[in-house]
Amino acid sequence: METTARTKTAAAAAPRLDRWLADTWPDVSRARWQKALAAGLVAVNGTAARASRPVREGDEISAFEPPPEEAPAAAQPENIPLQILYEDDDLLCLNKPAGLVVHPATGHWSGTLVNAVMHHAPRLSSAGHPLRPGVVHRLDKDTSGCILVAKNDAAHAALARQFAERTAQKTYLAVVRGKPRASAGVVTGAIARHPVHRQRMAVSNRPGARAAETAWKVLATNPKLSLLECRPKTGRTHQIRVHLKHLGHPIAGDRVYGGGADFPRQLLHAWKLAIRHPQTGQELAFVAPPPPDFPLRPQEKAG
Repeated sequence: METTARTKTAAAAAPRLDRWLADTWPDVSRARWQKALAAGLVAVNGTAARASRPVREGDEISAFEPPPEEAPAAAQPENIPLQILYEDDDLLCLNKPAGLVVHPATGHWSGTLVNAVMHHAPRLSSAGHPLRPGVVHRLDKDTSGCILVAKNDAAHAALARQFAERTAQKTYLAVVRGKPRASAGVVTGAIARHPVHRQRMAVSNRPGARAAETAWKVLATNPKLSLLECRPKTGRTHQIRVHLKHLGHPIAGDRVYGGGADFPRQLLHAWKLAIRHPQTGQELAFVAPPPPDFPLRPQEKAG
């Protein structure tokens, strides 16, 4: 069954049609666009096209998105490897790889971090949605690094409170385009949904925009890129990505916020996370080592 028809002229070339579709209409996942392509629902210049077809500037692309998949009632365990940084009876801290979706959702009903955690630890917090057991906070699909999972409802409530009250300390690494003029700074800018591109966020002074603040400092540079340490004081959707774009230095590989397409993903990593244990109150600090796809490392000298 076909649903919404979309038509657009390609403004620039792209190596693959499926990626162009996902970048152009990000409200539909790349996996669903691939299904549309396989079903013959996408035409380039009037001819049905394959996912691997290159896009050329000026191509007329017409697409029908496939109907939404039916959501399962609850997530199911799957034997997917996990990199565990810490575990006890109350919580898990994991190093999430880039490309792994945190919980089941449209286009990704299986193969997520939640499916993997359910296989490893059958008892998880039930405080949230059945498709998100144990999920205390989230990372974007292409963001790697530290993420917490609660094993029981009391731990979930205590950890969620720390994030809500901003006592959980989060430190990210971001590889950005160019070199900031200063060695450190703070971006302060309220964030709201983009008025035109509804899948994006933007710094905004419109009513309803939510206050946001991100501190940053330069750790390393090369002629084209800089490695920044980022400490978000708030937790808005896409906050670091939006603030670094606003700073004039978008995250390398971030196609949504102007970081280019020469890296396979946005180079953003949840490096460190400090919390108080939900039962004992003990201070815990977790570190997820910088991933191998980062071209700059924290130990390098800036300049």
